[in-house]
Amino acid sequence: MEEAVAHSTAALGAVTDRDWTGVGAGRLEWDCRETAAHVASDLIAYAGQLAGRARGAYVPFDIALDDGTDNSGVLHVITTTGALLAAAVRTTPRSVRAFHPYPFRHANREGFAAMGVAEVLLHTHDMAEGLGIAYEPPAELCEFVLARIFPRVKPGPAPWPTLLWATGRGELKGREPVTEWRWCNNPVLRSERLDLEGVTPAAAASLSLAGDGGFTWAGGAPAEGTRVGAGIGVKQYEEGAFVPEWGMYVLVRREDDRAVGAMGFHGPPSADGRVEIGYDLVVEARGNGYATEALRTLSAWALEQGAVHTVVAVVEETNVPSQKVVTRAGFTEVSRQDDRITYELRA
Repeated sequence: MEEAVAHSTAALGAVTDRDWTGVGAGRLEWDCRETAAHVASDLIAYAGQLAGRARGAYVPFDIALDDGTDNSGVLHVITTTGALLAAAVRTTPRSVRAFHPYPFRHANREGFAAMGVAEVLLHTHDMAEGLGIAYEPPAELCEFVLARIFPRVKPGPAPWPTLLWATGRGELKGREPVTEWRWCNNPVLRSERLDLEGVTPAAAASLSLAGDGGFTWAGGAPAEGTRVGAGIGVKQYEEGAFVPEWGMYVLVRREDDRAVGAMGFHGPPSADGRVEIGYDLVVEARGNGYATEALRTLSAWALEQGAVHTVVAVVEETNVPSQKVVTRAGFTEVSRQDDRITYELRA
C-alpha cells in the first residue's frame, strides 16, 4: 500500500503546479482534482471498514478537503489515508472480514489492501492520462492486485497492461475489450467449527510452492493433497479458467485460526449438473469430524446452486476413513471400478 502511494505521489508531484480542476481524468467523468479526492476517500473508507469491523454496510463517514487545499495538499491527504489503510491492514487479525459488496459481501485485510492498491494505481493512471504525463507502476504491485481480486482474469504478457485491460482502460492483443468489470474477493462458508476460506490464485501459488498460503497450519504444514490441489488452481488461473466458488477452500478452525485441511471442487459444474469434490486433512487434525462437517457444508452449498443436482466423491477402496467421511455426510455408493468407489449426493 505504501509503495503504491509513494510511486503515485512521485509521478503526480511533478505536476502539482498545474490546474487539476477541469482537466478530465482519462475516461472518467471526474476531473483530476475530483479523482484525487476520490482516491483519498476510498483509502480512508477501507481503513474504516477494517478498523470498525463493519458488518452489512459501510461505516457511515467520509472525508472532505478543506477549502483552499492545493494539489500538494491533496497528495499529502492521499499519503496520509494510504498510511492509515496500511496500518489497519497490519493490525487487523488474519481471520477478520469486514463488509464490502463485491461479490460475497466481505473482504479480509489482504482484499482491502489489494483494493486500495488498485484504486491508487488505476486512478493515478487516469489522472496521468488527463495531465499528459507518463506513468507505469511496478509490475509486482499489479501482480499483487491481479492475483488477489481478479482471479478470473487470465494473466497476460505483462501485468500492468493486463490490469488496464481488465478494468476497461486499454487493449490486450487477442482479447475482447472489457466494458463492465468488478473485482472479486474470495468466498467464505461457515460450518459449526470451521471457516471454509476460498483460495485466491496468490494463495494457491504459495501453497503449490511449499509455502503456507497465508495460513497457520496445524502441525506446521498442509497435507500433500492440498499442495496438489493448489497446483491445479494455479494451472486454472494461468489458463483463465479459475472460478473462485468452484475452486479449493482451506478449512480453518475458528477457535485458534489454524488451518486443518482443504476441500474443494475439481472445477465448475458439468453441463449435466454434476460437480466432483475432494479433500484432505493434516494428520494432527484427523479424528475430530472436521472433514465430515466441512463436506456437509460445502456439498449443501453446491446443491443450493441452480446449476448443480449431484455432488460426486471418488474414494480409494483402501481409504476406509475417507469412506466413512462421505457416508456420514450423506453420500451413497453408486459404483466400484479400478479400486475406486464413487459416491453421490443428490439434491
